[in-house]
Amino acid sequence: MIYELRIYNCLPGRLPALLKRFEGATLALFEKHGIRQAGFWTTTIGESNNDLHYLLAWQSMAERETKWTAFGLDPEWTKARIESELDGQIVANISSQFLTPTAFSSVK
Repeated sequence: MIYELRIYNCLPGRLPALLKRFEGATLALFEKHGIRQAGFWTTTIGESNNDLHYLLAWQSMAERETKWTAFGLDPEWTKARIESELDGQIVANISSQFLTPTAFSSVK
């Protein structure tokens, strides 16, 4: 199993719009495309309270490429993204890291 850690750094005051987009559209599209989420977090105490952190679980990089590409090309995703940004851009930048569990990790 490979885990993808994605961190979305929102523009000031725009995190609620991102959370609304995930809750109202993105998660259903993830399910439609077979994308498995392993958790979502916001920062309570730390560097930035404008960030959304989440993990996606993949069987392989090939699975990730196939499913992420299909998600990105889905017209429903394009529509949801455009509609959520009618009041302005939400995300300043996105970082992504691919994590492999260690032999002693409770998450495999």
